[in-house]
Amino acid sequence: MRIVCIAASFVPSNSANSIQVLKATHALAELGHEVTLLVPGVGGTSWEELRGHYGLRVPFAVEWLPENLAFRRYDYALKALRRARQLAPDLVYTWVLQAAVLSLGRGIPTLLELHDRVTGRFGPRLFRRFWRSRTPKRVLTNTEALRQVLIESFDLPSQTNQVRVGPNGVELERFADLPTPAEARKALGLSEGFTVGYTGHFYAGRGMALMLALAKNLPRFHFLWVGGQPDDVNLWRQRLQDEGAANVTLTGFVDNAILPQYQAAADVLLMPYGPRIAGSGGGNSAEIASPMKMFEYMAAGRPIITSDLPVIHEVLNEGMALFCPPEDLRAWQAALTSLEADPVHREALGAAAKAAITAYTWTARAERALDGFVDPSDQ
Repeated sequence: MRIVCIAASFVPSNSANSIQVLKATHALAELGHEVTLLVPGVGGTSWEELRGHYGLRVPFAVEWLPENLAFRRYDYALKALRRARQLAPDLVYTWVLQAAVLSLGRGIPTLLELHDRVTGRFGPRLFRRFWRSRTPKRVLTNTEALRQVLIESFDLPSQTNQVRVGPNGVELERFADLPTPAEARKALGLSEGFTVGYTGHFYAGRGMALMLALAKNLPRFHFLWVGGQPDDVNLWRQRLQDEGAANVTLTGFVDNAILPQYQAAADVLLMPYGPRIAGSGGGNSAEIASPMKMFEYMAAGRPIITSDLPVIHEVLNEGMALFCPPEDLRAWQAALTSLEADPVHREALGAAAKAAITAYTWTARAERALDGFVDPSDQ
């Protein structure tokens, strides 16, 4: 199919939503569709730069459109839909509710991907308008929890096939033939010894204070924090220095293409989410989140310790990870020390998670998302 993707994420960017958009769009191109991604901005980034930054393989078109932020995406949605119509798509795939409504209004089959509740003054009204359209449409949520929120909030049929679940994913080829933790640490110039890894942003609710406490209480362990915005990294680097936590390495942001090497360097990988999780745009996603790091951790084949949030159980179970109450320092410390002492258990957890990850590739997700939309070549 000819697919036009419309996103509101800035590209390139280090934000999770930008990475997710590029991964989801890339998967459509990997399936052989003719894909154009429309994003706000002035452009000027080459495909080679995007490929390295996001870890992409199959080229697709990216176009930047000017956005007037004073109009809260309505201006951008209009421009994006105008450009999409020029491209004559068989399907519009969008993360922007306003663009989805406009697309359906022009009779274009539309898939709307949602990662959060529909809120605000006009959001619910727009979603109801989207839902009432007779043009072929679908909503893709990244968790069953969010699907249920939509069903309950908008009184949708409980068994509707128009709201499907597509958890985030991973590209397995990027995690093939990873080195052992010791080999990865040597290649990256990292400290030797038992290493506890974390990759991602340092936003509120990500468990940074808990990991600092773990580092101070377990000085014989090496902690590896990969990611974070520059200001956050500088803030935490100073705090680590002030509190004498010399066993923590902060790398700052690393390109997605080489992130698996850093995840491979860890003996254990952490997802220490709090009961409230903030994203780059704020809000709380603790009840509905589908962390991309979870799928990367699974593909890396390393044991995972995660906060015991109900939504995490949609993917992980006790055979794949250790679950600890959020912010319970004693429980997290006990889990870490138990895994250090039991390499057999570490191996079993990592192997089970890696075996399960085959169901969560980005391309498998794209296939599920598109299943049922008619390919004009089949007519």
